[in-house]
Amino acid sequence: MDFAVEIDGLSKDYETGFWRKKKVRALDRLTLNVRPGQIFGFLGGNGAGKTTTIKLLMRLMFPTEGTARILGRSIDEVEMHSRIGYCPENPYFYDYLTANELMDYFGRLFGYDAGIRKEKSEELLTAVGLTPPEWKRQLRKYSKGMLQRVGIAQALINDPEIVFLDEPMSGLDPVGRREIRELISGLRDKGVTVFMSTHILSDIEALCDEVAILRGGKLAASGDLNDLLTKSGEQRSLEISVKGISAAAVREQIEFIAGATIIAKASGAVIELLDESDVEAALKIIRDAGGHLISIQPVKQSLEELFVREATT
Repeated sequence: MDFAVEIDGLSKDYETGFWRKKKVRALDRLTLNVRPGQIFGFLGGNGAGKTTTIKLLMRLMFPTEGTARILGRSIDEVEMHSRIGYCPENPYFYDYLTANELMDYFGRLFGYDAGIRKEKSEELLTAVGLTPPEWKRQLRKYSKGMLQRVGIAQALINDPEIVFLDEPMSGLDPVGRREIRELISGLRDKGVTVFMSTHILSDIEALCDEVAILRGGKLAASGDLNDLLTKSGEQRSLEISVKGISAAAVREQIEFIAGATIIAKASGAVIELLDESDVEAALKIIRDAGGHLISIQPVKQSLEELFVREATT
């Protein structure tokens, strides 16, 4: 199996208007591959098509055109879906059940006997940060963050080979987000593929190996996260850190280099260059002023900068 997820020309039109004759394209010929055993970040602005894509893959709705395969099998194959875990953006459960009862219900759907259901329920509810007294509380008394934790727990009840998480951090406090990040990272360590959609960019940077960004239902960018961040576009290309000199002492000389800037730091300065060919000139200025080189490294743009550029322009 070369890819855990293979999406080929997937599109979805929604019918709108009083007579349902108008069509709005929510997803436009999306083609995307996700390698197994990684955490894949799926990004885009509101209405970009992220949730639509996940629902199409889960077969909760049907595409207008295009095909997709998960774990090497068509998404039309019902049996294949028993190997998948899914937590929707807004989990909705029978709210008169307790968390224990809900997990037992899903365990029954997968054919586990009572002993295994109990063991899995306790293990997963603990893993998502819920305490034994909370297991016995009706879901209608849960906060949004607690429901989100239960949603993630039920997505793992069947030991899935791939998990789809739509906004898994929604409603969680900082401690909860850290716990769920550790849980998701642990899934990767076990070889589970995680396909995650979220607006929390710091979680994407902390967790994801590769990302895709949607804009207006179309794929705007995809690839290895570090590679995408290093492709600086209009960002500055090199950063030189130095010590032993003040920025003021060499500012005039440094800024004589086209596009160069210098920023004062407590122990020295940071020089940013647009062109690698200017490195020797900058180093000579530093040496002549009695400064010492600490490092030279390419400047990465932030994920926020990448997202704003690709998702909105």
